[in-house]
Amino acid sequence: MTSAITALYAVNETKDAFSHGDTAWVLASAALVMLMTPGLAFFYGGMVRTKSVLNMLMMSYIALGIVSVLWTLYGFSLAFGLDGNKFWGGFDQLGLGEAMNNLSTTNGSTYNIPTLAFSMFQLMFAVITPALISGAIADRAKFLSWSIFVTIWVTVVYFPVAHWVFAFGDADGNGAGWLAKWGVEDFAGGTAVHINAGAAGLALALVLGKRHGWPATPFRPHNLPLVMLGAGLLWFGWFGFNAGSALGANGLAALAFTNTMIATAAASLGWLIVEKLRDGHATSLGAASGAVAGLVAITPACAFLVPWAAILLGLVAGAICAYGVRLKTLLGFDDSLDVVGVHLIGGIVGTLYVGLFSTARTVPSGGFGVDGLFYGGGTGLLGKQFVGALAVGAYSFILAYVIGMAIEKTIGFRISEEDEETGIDLAEHAETAYEFAGFGARSFTPSPAAVKTTASDEEVSA
Repeated sequence: MTSAITALYAVNETKDAFSHGDTAWVLASAALVMLMTPGLAFFYGGMVRTKSVLNMLMMSYIALGIVSVLWTLYGFSLAFGLDGNKFWGGFDQLGLGEAMNNLSTTNGSTYNIPTLAFSMFQLMFAVITPALISGAIADRAKFLSWSIFVTIWVTVVYFPVAHWVFAFGDADGNGAGWLAKWGVEDFAGGTAVHINAGAAGLALALVLGKRHGWPATPFRPHNLPLVMLGAGLLWFGWFGFNAGSALGANGLAALAFTNTMIATAAASLGWLIVEKLRDGHATSLGAASGAVAGLVAITPACAFLVPWAAILLGLVAGAICAYGVRLKTLLGFDDSLDVVGVHLIGGIVGTLYVGLFSTARTVPSGGFGVDGLFYGGGTGLLGKQFVGALAVGAYSFILAYVIGMAIEKTIGFRISEEDEETGIDLAEHAETAYEFAGFGARSFTPSPAAVKTTASDEEVSA
């Protein structure tokens, strides 16, 4: 009995070594970031037609399943292991077994949170990144092929890139990723998440080709309230994405939270101003898209800016992305839901903006910013930011194109023209998102042929 009590006291002392507040904040932030993936599913789902919404939701939800398992088995090790090199983390954290024994997290410095909490927080970044890609190929990708792509892409692209950007190694810097060690500033994923996903989305859009009828046929969002709901969930969850990256309930988290809020608000306004001046209307889709563009742009910069600079970044990012989404029409690639225009372009804008407006004035908040060009720091940081964006974008584009083309040439990546016309929801999932039968009618199970005919007629009438 005495030995059991002694062991219990030892466990309690170990638990007390953690910062309870920091641990709670990181776990809550992980939950917030997890919510972003269903939020993204709603955001994308509302933007497609009625016959594609379930597939759009499923493309995000399957990422939750696949990436969570892979992260546990080897992803965390490839991203944050210490026995690899500057390009990958190694195999010392396979199965998260070693993480269970770590009483604090070391990533450049020591944080008083369990390593498992840090691992779960980073997992949610790994989940949403491939989900972001799915918007570029809406309406036309086989679900099995998409699942295979996610499995391979996160393994050979996301996990290594996360090491490049987010891994700062042990307390002496051993095992750090090459971009992190070199001094590229990316607080929460402008390069590792958004440029990474945007470049891969462009590659897959080229591999799968244009939707039948695009651009002559208008592919209008079928449910704008769903788009607004998804954007709101993304905005809400993004506080965990950015402020949670401080890995503690502290002044740096408060700065990141503040900049995330005001940059996003400004970006939504910037997008709406462009719409009103250019098109004569300020739309709900524009408000939602502008908010997401602001969230993307502030992600790499949120801990390095004073608040007024975050407002300026939001306005600039919202306006640039409002024009950037039109590149697909000018250049002729079918990026269905503007992954390139929002995530690739927005990620580049935010990443380069750090080189201009980063300031050491954030240090009193617990930050580690250095002075950018407009604070007298010269062009050194701006050059590093450019190289970081280019390296991640090129690596992701090339490998995504190779993986996508390999799948297309073997089992096929794109659904048939007939299935695309009928609707990918029925073709890939044997379901429809909405039941249009009259109220009070008896329930019945129609034949597959009848379901297909009804779905097609409803889409034409819509």
